[in-house]
Amino acid sequence: MSRVYNFSAGPAMLPEVVLQQARDEMLDWQGSGMSVMEMSHRGKEFMSIAAQAEADLRTLLDVPKEYKVLFLQGGASSQFSMVPMNLTRDNRKVDYINTGSWSKKAIAEAKRYADVNLVATTEASKFTTTPSQSELNLSSDAAYVHYTPNETIEGVAFPYVPETGSVPLVADFSSTILSQPIDVSQYGIIYAGAQKNIGPAGLTLVMVREDLIGEAVDGTPVMFKYATHSENDSMYNTPPTYGWYLAGLVFKWLLGLGGLAGMAEINQRKAQALYAAIDASDFYANPVALESRSIMNVPFTLANPELDAKFLQEAGAAGLKTLKGHRSVGGMRASIYNAMPEEGVKALIDFMAEFERVNG
Repeated sequence: MSRVYNFSAGPAMLPEVVLQQARDEMLDWQGSGMSVMEMSHRGKEFMSIAAQAEADLRTLLDVPKEYKVLFLQGGASSQFSMVPMNLTRDNRKVDYINTGSWSKKAIAEAKRYADVNLVATTEASKFTTTPSQSELNLSSDAAYVHYTPNETIEGVAFPYVPETGSVPLVADFSSTILSQPIDVSQYGIIYAGAQKNIGPAGLTLVMVREDLIGEAVDGTPVMFKYATHSENDSMYNTPPTYGWYLAGLVFKWLLGLGGLAGMAEINQRKAQALYAAIDASDFYANPVALESRSIMNVPFTLANPELDAKFLQEAGAAGLKTLKGHRSVGGMRASIYNAMPEEGVKALIDFMAEFERVNG
């Protein structure tokens, strides 16, 4: 069976060359006689894999030396708790920006540990836009400011990085990490679940500025302290070793494409082509404000919702899978992460045009 184009929001496609290398190394990693899944996380073989992966990630993102890179478990959702647990020991006041479903989840969890100040929300617009810098009612004395640069479900993305002065900026980069260059030094903490642009589900990437480590609130479980993982090179307990290995292969793949600048050019072409096809049609529509459109997650609706099921059935038969929109939003959603080739986006555009010709 030939591979399909998988537009899932996550777990998402992985680069085919990465999967092929993992296949070739499955039983014997570089003459070790072991699969990576069988290796001790403290053995020299896996230690070399881990070190190379971190080095390549630091190169890709130009991570400053004063930032720790942690390879953790628990998904991005665990960071909804870990961030306030680790940053509010001396100050319970925190600022949050609400721009969609994942922002709301982060806010709900933060309220268990801190006093949340909602500095802006776009819920009234059904999360179809982002607030401007001037609309952010920021606190000068907050422990941190949290936002979600890209909302996976609603397909909304910030066109700028919020300016927070001396207050650390914390960002959930789960659905946009590694899609384009970013300035890590603008953030206190960046975190991301792996299953969209990094690797398979089970790994969580955290980059945290060193001065924000070591002041967890009393009662924080040892596994929820950044200091625990920083002091033990992410190996306090057994880490998700195979996910870490595959992430390292993805980092190598990205470096081979010319780094994140090269990846960004590809992603812009994919997104622009798909949005152009939607905007040129009266049959399809995207609800997000132009300046806030995501290049990773593209939601769209059909003029006649009664055709949704037919669209999905025929798209699936054509090898275009997982296009159904999130149940809270409806319609369709095409997630076009790094591993989605341009040919996959073209195949979707061609299918959409033919579907409109027949059913419009």
